[in-house]
Amino acid sequence: MCDALPMTLEGIRFLRRNPTVPAQTEAIMQNHSVDVSNSHEPAAGVFAENRFPVAASPRGGRAMGMSRRASSPTPASSFDWARVITHRIEYAASAIIASQGEPALTVMFVERGAVRLSVLSPKGQEGVIGVLEAGHFFGESCLAGQPTRTATATAMVPCTILAVERQEMKRQLQTQPAFADRFLAHLLKRNDRIEADLVDQLFNSGEKRLARTLLLLARYGERGASHRAITGVSQEILAEMVGTTRSRVNAFMNGFRKRGFIDYSGTGSVEIHDSLLSVVSRG
Repeated sequence: MCDALPMTLEGIRFLRRNPTVPAQTEAIMQNHSVDVSNSHEPAAGVFAENRFPVAASPRGGRAMGMSRRASSPTPASSFDWARVITHRIEYAASAIIASQGEPALTVMFVERGAVRLSVLSPKGQEGVIGVLEAGHFFGESCLAGQPTRTATATAMVPCTILAVERQEMKRQLQTQPAFADRFLAHLLKRNDRIEADLVDQLFNSGEKRLARTLLLLARYGERGASHRAITGVSQEILAEMVGTTRSRVNAFMNGFRKRGFIDYSGTGSVEIHDSLLSVVSRG
């Protein structure tokens, strides 16, 4: 939630030291089945496919196997899946992976693609609370006794998800110390991010929050980053992530482009330049 990026150490430290915007984050599918295998292909990069729609569509998935997956070049690359019983499921872009209110029976891991997390208020208002790239978990609250899903997970692009049943995950955490240590590190990192998100929402301007969102989605300052462009994120979704309106996002984006902080490509992606950091770093 990237390395080999042309940036200064100070820039990396700045992003990690300062609060970030809420790290945000279903096309009709065919069959949904489960199978078992021993290995998977390495996770692919994220935000490298089609623009995802704002509205969700019915759930669907094509399961590729109950698997034991090798590590991938992501923040969770050190996870050893060899002894873990997992269900590997493929989802098309816009497919619903898990719905708010349904029984929480599994912990899920994003092997490939990107997942948007959203919540629906009693009045029907939807809000984006997270965007998870390959190498990150969601649904962990079931381990603490949460009986139902508290958010809806939607595939932003074609995704491969590893689902681990609650009891299997508990067994791994109890019997595999190395696995448990890495999972704990993942939870602590996410907790830090949530706290930083809250501070950012309280004290930073909309323009600064948008700049930070773009840098984070482009994986600026993280180890293992494979790209500096964002594909598939609409201005509506950016507005929900930042906590502002689409019109203001559009105005900010136009300003960023005029100042040379970002560029639009012919394929619909947004290229993020290091100079965008100046928006975040100014007082």
